[in-house]
Amino acid sequence: MKATFPHCGSAWVPLKTLFAKYGIECIIPPRASKRTISLGVKHSPEWICFPYKILLGNIIEGLEMGADTVVSIGGPGLCRLGYYSKLHLEALKSLGYNFDMVLFDWQEGGIVAMGRFIRKLVGPKEPWGRIIGDIKFGLFGQLLFMENLERKVHWVRPRELEQGAVNRVWRSAGDRIAAAATEEELKETRAQILREIDAIPLDPKAKPLKVGFLGEFFMAIDPASNLGLEEELGKLGVEVHRAAYLMNWAQSWLFLAPLGISHHQKVSQAARPYLKRDVSGDAVQSLGETILHQKEGYDGIVHIMPFTCMPEITAQNIFPRLAKDHQIPILTVTIDEQMGKAGLITRLEAFADLMARRRAAAARG
Repeated sequence: MKATFPHCGSAWVPLKTLFAKYGIECIIPPRASKRTISLGVKHSPEWICFPYKILLGNIIEGLEMGADTVVSIGGPGLCRLGYYSKLHLEALKSLGYNFDMVLFDWQEGGIVAMGRFIRKLVGPKEPWGRIIGDIKFGLFGQLLFMENLERKVHWVRPRELEQGAVNRVWRSAGDRIAAAATEEELKETRAQILREIDAIPLDPKAKPLKVGFLGEFFMAIDPASNLGLEEELGKLGVEVHRAAYLMNWAQSWLFLAPLGISHHQKVSQAARPYLKRDVSGDAVQSLGETILHQKEGYDGIVHIMPFTCMPEITAQNIFPRLAKDHQIPILTVTIDEQMGKAGLITRLEAFADLMARRRAAAARG
């Protein structure tokens, strides 16, 4: 088996290690680029949302590299994400690609469904004890560290004296963590990466603005999709706090939600005065997290969404009233394949200036 899958945050790190342990050749496509987007756009309906096109382009690149198996997700629900895999399958078969698709239904069965999904990939004869141990190592060892490391990177960016120093460490971290196949190797690698980041000189006088980074899940966690907004905000002296992380989702939906104690319930309660029902996607999360961030003293919100995403369009139309009620500036950025980065950076600069003036005015009373 030669398995491939589209990039989605840091998910490729534990998957690469897992496949290597079971003798599966893992073909990781390149990070989404202009070519990736071009391939996806060429073979997608014009009206479909931007993540669909990026994921399709990424899968095509993996198949071009020799993959014979595609790992994907799907499931019921109002969001079109649940149907991506079926549409991708039809599109790729019509293009003449010969492959198998292994599907993980993320809305059914929780952690048990994940175990069955992994066992289907690695083989039915593998013992459950080993599979559960490898899932634990991948989720709570590798993926959790990668996402905690990313939070640390967001904190360092607006404070580093040499711009780009922390990015160099971050870009090498994925391959280094994926190469750590045991607890001891992982512990040593984590310690080395943290030492490198802690050695980066920081500006002791820095007082970065604090921004909540919210919106459609895939667009928020994928730098290629959002044109590197988090990095650009860091260059402007803005500390980014992102709500969307794969482990946040995994811990909530796979473990905590069945017990009735997930953070999602707190977010839904905060959003209830503005949106009383789930309209799918991340609309409720976008509204609820904005209110929670305002209470925590954030300077502003950057709301990222793909063109034609109905849940985020719903949230976008509620934001003007919410921003007025809670006195917090919100910048909504709608991205598709036509978006240019230069104009976007100008908007970010203006938004950073607005937040800085508001902070200064608040300090003056």
